[in-house]
Amino acid sequence: MTELASMEFHPQPQAGAPRPWAFPAPERGKLDNGLTVLRCHRPGQQVVAVEVLLDTPLDAEPKGLDGIATIMARALSEGTDKHTAEEFAAELERCGATLDAYADHPGVRVSLEVPVSRLPKALGLLADALRAPAFADAEVERLVRNRLDEIPHELANPSRRAAKELSKELFPPTSRMSRPRQGTEDTVAGIDSAGVRAFYERHVRPATSTVVVVGDLTGVDLDALLGDTLGAWTGSPGEPRPVPPVTADDTGRVVIVDRPGAVQTQLLMGRIGPDRHDRVWPAQVLGTYCLGGTLTSRLDKVLREEKGYTYGVRAFGQVLRSAPDGTGAAMLAISGSVDTPNTGPALDDLWKVLRGVATEGLTDAERDFAVQNLVGVAPLKYETAASVANTLADQVEQHLPDDYQATLYQQLAATGTVEATAAAVSAFPVDRMVTILVGDAAEIREPVEALGIGEVTVVAAE
Repeated sequence: MTELASMEFHPQPQAGAPRPWAFPAPERGKLDNGLTVLRCHRPGQQVVAVEVLLDTPLDAEPKGLDGIATIMARALSEGTDKHTAEEFAAELERCGATLDAYADHPGVRVSLEVPVSRLPKALGLLADALRAPAFADAEVERLVRNRLDEIPHELANPSRRAAKELSKELFPPTSRMSRPRQGTEDTVAGIDSAGVRAFYERHVRPATSTVVVVGDLTGVDLDALLGDTLGAWTGSPGEPRPVPPVTADDTGRVVIVDRPGAVQTQLLMGRIGPDRHDRVWPAQVLGTYCLGGTLTSRLDKVLREEKGYTYGVRAFGQVLRSAPDGTGAAMLAISGSVDTPNTGPALDDLWKVLRGVATEGLTDAERDFAVQNLVGVAPLKYETAASVANTLADQVEQHLPDDYQATLYQQLAATGTVEATAAAVSAFPVDRMVTILVGDAAEIREPVEALGIGEVTVVAAE
């Protein structure tokens, strides 16, 4: 009989003391050409993220040319005074870099990611794109055609169609926010290279722009590198432009975008609320997360787990535009989809959840879980340079102090259940929500009208 070999077990490792963490603070500076610079050294992050903010808000677009900011943003990487579009793309690829740009209500954002070893070359390409974009006729025409091809697909997407209708309902027709951010078929069709160049020359200049650089900058003389690249970008100082106020009509009502035969109803309900300058923002973030921030939030517990109406319903707040005087606004919304026969019951239960929060409040357990998810995972959320750079750029764009995000996490942790409840009730009042339903009007109109949540209107899907 042989003896069994004995096994030697090593002691189980013990958890160490948690290390304090705070959102990284950037260093500020300015180049001779007026370009504002934020830098953030992040040891170990060998892929550097660069964000450039251009002061070209959508409300600056010429009348009848909605979408020209989007075409301009896309055209920045389609050739310069040194490279054709194909050569520019090849040079980026040799750097192992990615360059993206998009336009939104606050302005245009240009994003670059590149290994730190290729940063000088990539910054040179970025500088060329900002300093001397070609805006060749053929390239702009191609981008316009591509955008026109995208629009029918967006209108066919229920969630996109709901968002378009909500903007149209909430904001007055004279407001740029009432119209699609990337333009319509009529407005995009009128865009040409001359218009794009005129828009660029009128609004894009270093003195009103900001660059954010985040990554491991060990051994990098960033001042000299930026001076040799983005420092060569020239332009006039620029005139301050007044920020138009955000106005909206959140009278409680329902609009059904008719999609005959649809087996699901896309739901989007929203209104306008305070932005990050308001003292209520931390409590609003917490209350909104408790309501519908994750799969275990209250809306999902009822509509998904208990009733099986949906794969998920989310509540969120998204800043639309901020101003230095705090007169900005955020979209506060709840979105999801339900099967067509249960549209009425699902909406009924959703309203019951909102009324329940108003009468009974959130629980301490819901508040604690939300804080754990929002604050506890922050170090993981900001593990990459791109995530840090994006948040720093958001702060600049929204006229917030550089320590805003670090302070926000402290405020979230200090916010109690009562404050979170009050903010959630204020954010989502049952009688001040505009509800958009994209679905089969013949099937859902009658049960929705029976709920008495507001006047019901039916519009064509287009």
